[in-house]
Amino acid sequence: MSTPTPLLQADFLQYLEHHDDCASCDNMLPGPLASMLSARHGDGKRNKATGHLIELLKARQATLQAALDAQQVADTLRRDQKFARPGQPSAHIVQLRQQQAAARQAGSQSKQALIKAAAAFVREAGIEVPQRVALELFITRWIDANVPSDASVQP
Repeated sequence: MSTPTPLLQADFLQYLEHHDDCASCDNMLPGPLASMLSARHGDGKRNKATGHLIELLKARQATLQAALDAQQVADTLRRDQKFARPGQPSAHIVQLRQQQAAARQAGSQSKQALIKAAAAFVREAGIEVPQRVALELFITRWIDANVPSDASVQP
């Protein structure tokens, strides 16, 4: 039932998770992101902004997956309700409604995790969020504009 998530930055996320240093990825990063991720501590560990970026990308991936799952369950429920007999719903329809409720709850939880991760990343990276713009909307646009997509990741 689940298909791969449509996160364009999935390869970059995987690269960040498996490579402790980002010095080798400086050539593939846009200017603002390179300066954020290249700041390193003296002990050789990645900086906090990199850790928060990883969490942010994971939360974005979970949000996209939850939206996809909710859409698939809603489509199935709509299709099956067309042919349901009037009266008390069948066990199958009840099960689909329970799946839809669970998918909605997962979507809400993933959205909350995205906002929490976005707030931590924005604070650590020193990014200024414009007034009257929702943090979720801003960070989604920021990710699309500044984090390399799979096509540009060549470690």
